[in-house]
Amino acid sequence: MLFAGTLAVAIGYYLGAGWALGVGLGSLAAVALGFRSASFVIEVDESELRVGRAVIGREWIGGVRPLDAAGTRARSGMEADARAHLVMRPWISTSVELTLEDPADPVPYWLVSSRRPGALATALGWVPQPATADEQPEPRHG
Repeated sequence: MLFAGTLAVAIGYYLGAGWALGVGLGSLAAVALGFRSASFVIEVDESELRVGRAVIGREWIGGVRPLDAAGTRARSGMEADARAHLVMRPWISTSVELTLEDPADPVPYWLVSSRRPGALATALGWVPQPATADEQPEPRHG
């Protein structure tokens, strides 16, 4: 939006209001199409997981683990395996790691960004572990 407005003001100052309106609307449409093409849908059903155009049968998913922002940074950065399938959106800081158990597939895991990694992991069969006594937050008084 800011890009389209800035471009419209610059063109409008140089060529006039008609050109500004046309260039502003055109650039706004181009940016909207760019965002639309970069989006993907995550779908889970009883037999498979679809992330954009990528599909994997649930029988090949060996492990599921939701990751917080620090875990996502680590698994998509220095700790990443070059063979992994990463479907990441830079504006989403959390993800789900899916460990694969397909002997014919060289991909060790998928890393999929999600705003609700716990819900996605639960849909794929992950069961949250209860916190131990050491991990329990202390009650607040006051």
